[in-house]
Amino acid sequence: MKKLIAMIVSVILIVSVCPLGLFTLTASAETYSGTCGENLTWSLDTETGELTISGTGAMTDFPHTKVPWYSYRLVIESVDICNGVTSIGSYAFLDCEELSGISMPDSVTVINVGAFAGCTGLANITISDSVMSIGDGAFEDCTGLTNITIPDSVTSIGEYAFGRCTGLISVTIGNSV
Repeated sequence: MKKLIAMIVSVILIVSVCPLGLFTLTASAETYSGTCGENLTWSLDTETGELTISGTGAMTDFPHTKVPWYSYRLVIESVDICNGVTSIGSYAFLDCEELSGISMPDSVTVINVGAFAGCTGLANITISDSVMSIGDGAFEDCTGLTNITIPDSVTSIGEYAFGRCTGLISVTIGNSV
């Protein structure tokens, strides 16, 4: 027992007198990936916080909290939806509280139910000119959302699509709604 205590004290003394640069702890970034539609894949870089959705076709409509990246939702800071993705699935980015930026291509035509609900860090969004439909509660509880522009291409907005978006200052709605 005395030898163990002596070893621990020795290690503490060595570490305390060594220059800080001698011992460096590094965290390595991890990348997680999978599928999120018949022909869609996702990839999350935990170092940058960027989630990329790529491929062609519609994203899966997910039940609450069954999104493949849900357990990493507090790491996601930006979402890059690549050209070819045609819809944003139900609850896809539910409670991604750190999400502050979205890149949405013109191939997206539908934003489904609760797609961005609870994304409290989202301040501004410009919906692409190809979106025709915004589902129920799509941006519900996005309390940080201050500005939104809805293009002329949107013909329907679901109930509570912007419910409890208490920070909204500016809303521009196209003529087709």
